[in-house]
Amino acid sequence: MSEEKKSLNFIEQIIEEDLKTDYKASDLKFRFPPEPNGFLHIGHASSICLNFGLGLKYNAPVNLRFDDTNPLKEETVYVESIKSDVQWLGFEWAQECYASDYFQQLYDWAVELIKAGDAYVDSQSSEEMASQKGTPTQPGTASPYRKRSVEENLALFEAMKNGETGEKAHVLRAKIDMASPNMIMRDPVMYRCLHKAHHRTGNDWMIYPMYDWAHGESDFIESVSHSFCTLEFLPHRELYNWFVKRVSKTGDLVPKQREFARRNLSHTVVSKRKLAQLVEQSIVNSWDDPRMPTISGLRRRGYTPESIRTFAESIGIGKRENMIDVAHLEFCVRDDLNKKATRVMGVMDPLKVVITNYPEGKEEWLSAENNPEDESAGEHEVPFSREMYIEQEDFREEANRKFFRLKLGKEVRLKNAYIIKAEDVVKDENGTILEVHCTYDSESKSGSGTEASQRKVKGTLHWVSIPHAIEAEVRLYDRLFTVEDPTADKEKDFLDFVNPESLEVGKAYVEPYLKSAKAEDKFQFQRIGYFCVDRDSTLDHLVFNRTVTLRDNWKNK
Repeated sequence: MSEEKKSLNFIEQIIEEDLKTDYKASDLKFRFPPEPNGFLHIGHASSICLNFGLGLKYNAPVNLRFDDTNPLKEETVYVESIKSDVQWLGFEWAQECYASDYFQQLYDWAVELIKAGDAYVDSQSSEEMASQKGTPTQPGTASPYRKRSVEENLALFEAMKNGETGEKAHVLRAKIDMASPNMIMRDPVMYRCLHKAHHRTGNDWMIYPMYDWAHGESDFIESVSHSFCTLEFLPHRELYNWFVKRVSKTGDLVPKQREFARRNLSHTVVSKRKLAQLVEQSIVNSWDDPRMPTISGLRRRGYTPESIRTFAESIGIGKRENMIDVAHLEFCVRDDLNKKATRVMGVMDPLKVVITNYPEGKEEWLSAENNPEDESAGEHEVPFSREMYIEQEDFREEANRKFFRLKLGKEVRLKNAYIIKAEDVVKDENGTILEVHCTYDSESKSGSGTEASQRKVKGTLHWVSIPHAIEAEVRLYDRLFTVEDPTADKEKDFLDFVNPESLEVGKAYVEPYLKSAKAEDKFQFQRIGYFCVDRDSTLDHLVFNRTVTLRDNWKNK
């Protein structure tokens, strides 16, 4: 096998083999088919990147199809959020489709199945049908309505469609094999009655197709060549093929369903039901809360589309489910932001420093490089004055030789500015340090070219000029759960493992360059972490979300 073939994942290998036998390159067509019953999460991102990535690789169209067959849970707001997420990730679909577009065709095909003796109306309760289903080792029992005449089935099915029967009075079932070793093939339900308005079709329909019936037929209608699903749909593949065979003719392009494994992310959950609980019980503030694994939550936190695409590509496509450490996702965004984020200075736990030999009332504007990783990023100016804030942890009165920050009698360099030396401290009556008094070397200005500016000191600190500092709100986000898999312990509820320290709200003093920052602008607060401007931010009240720390500190915890 060539090196090129070895590098293909198993999905690409399937496509390559199909191109040799069943399809031409022009036949290839893919789709991403979300149900609009919630917001997309990081698991969906992998599926989005897979399907749209295949479209790019093979120059093939990819449809965005909404699987909107359950009016009880689906809303237009979810449709719009999904479209926004896919576009934000950098992908464009060939056609925007809806399963509801095909309701009439699906109904007409169901009528044909009834006429062919392949479907019947069952009037049993759901409990009765479940009791007749059998077990994996024991065959099921046929419904007493399985032998209804075609005429009676057609009349009942039309009455169901017109809303003339009760919601739980009847269902339409495929007539397949109640003794099949695959329990999904034991006369699966195709339609149920729901007297509920649909977000697109209103009250036009009183019956709605089940997923298994709608999904494969929608693929067939759209001429999709490959329908990629997660592993839980593997037992459904036989039914998928059975349904498609009933509506296709010789010579038609028949879609193929193939399955890949989910990728679970540590320290979170990706079940829509569980994510909904987090919102409903106010454990998080919204679906786009930056602690949520939703794409909108990751976006609000400061993740970039490139970092999510890199993450999806790096974890690959597999045949077995496994747990991906969230640290890998964090690595991807750190790596991307390191190349893109503007470097600024902000102090979160301030300690006042007074440079006693710097003239009172004087100020300077110093040049600061926006991003050392990007030569085209340019520079901005930072104000310098006699009084400034540094971090409390960056000063000690006494410290050992391994402490390279500010201590009495020792020097450090202020980033982009001067070398200062700590001379004295001012304390209150309780011994708490209120100020550190320093002197500066006026010849040591960074970039000035003087001999003093070339002097080497081991510590470099970030700082903010007090007269120019802007107070900002900072939201420090951490992992939402304290354990890798909050659903693993079946004796406990996953909510028992919610991290009580997943959000800490504080304040910071930042340089005035940030005053005009807009929502989703991204910055590296030097020596602290990567931050993103939140949508709650205003000109009078800046709000920053911490996207990720500069290093992975979780293991140390």
